[in-house]
Amino acid sequence: MSPSEPSFEAPLSELRRRIEELEAYPPGSGRSKEIDRLRSQLTKATADVYKTLNRWQKTQVARHHDRPHVRDYVEALTNNWVELHGDRAFADDPAIVAGFATFRGRTVAIVGHQKGRSTKQRIHRNFGQPRPEGYRKAMRIMKLAEKFGRPVLSFVDTPGAYPGIGAEERGQAEAIARNLIEMAALETPIVVTVTGEGGSGGALAIGVGDRVTMLEYAVYSVISPEGCAAILWKDQSKRREAAEAMRITAPDLLELGIIDAVIPEPTGGAHADPEATFRSVGDVIEKALIELEELTPRELVTARYEKFRVLGVYEEA
Repeated sequence: MSPSEPSFEAPLSELRRRIEELEAYPPGSGRSKEIDRLRSQLTKATADVYKTLNRWQKTQVARHHDRPHVRDYVEALTNNWVELHGDRAFADDPAIVAGFATFRGRTVAIVGHQKGRSTKQRIHRNFGQPRPEGYRKAMRIMKLAEKFGRPVLSFVDTPGAYPGIGAEERGQAEAIARNLIEMAALETPIVVTVTGEGGSGGALAIGVGDRVTMLEYAVYSVISPEGCAAILWKDQSKRREAAEAMRITAPDLLELGIIDAVIPEPTGGAHADPEATFRSVGDVIEKALIELEELTPRELVTARYEKFRVLGVYEEA
């Protein structure tokens, strides 16, 4: 079992290891039957584990190192991808991927967080934590999409905006706030998909959309469970209690009216069957685009304003 894998997957990892060992042996008596038996056992065990996950365990799934990232979705769902770089003010930010592509017959703009897989890639991508120039690059591409009447597809997967000194000096908060203002008034359809972590303003900066959906094991919150636990209890070990209290999973947010739909994941999560995940995400995006294409630019903006204006419930004491 990899150190980065969730602890609850330990029994599943052991079964996978035994299957791989048997597959490495030359064909022989009983080998195929034993492999089939173990595969059946793995399928059942995976289903049993994943149907009882608590909110903290779902957070771990959302962070799984093999979970598909935005470039995986671009490769699987689009053609003619042209990536654009730079914010035309300071630099290019590899934590944000942005460009244009053809999605099921439509030219679309795509923006999204990219975490990277290997250590080298993760460092290059800053672990998916954008700096101000990343958000400004994303907005540059979204404004181009508006100019040419192309819809925007946004893929959210970040622990949050980068909190470094340089990012703050270059206006991190202003860049996020500016994106919120501009996306709210963008006169073109915006479809947002939370594919992994949706961390605070770092996620919301590309998360204002006409349709906001989440994968089944994704999470979306104002702060990470660890950050919440550190603030409330001065103890990050209480992250499980924090995750439960914050209600950060897709079913929670659908119930609260924060998102519009939950996209089912294959048994074992998106990383267990990426191809099935890509098909499901593509179908949901296509359905949303068909619905949004019926609205005029002004109707889009008005409906988007009303959508976000009614979020949040409170009681007067």
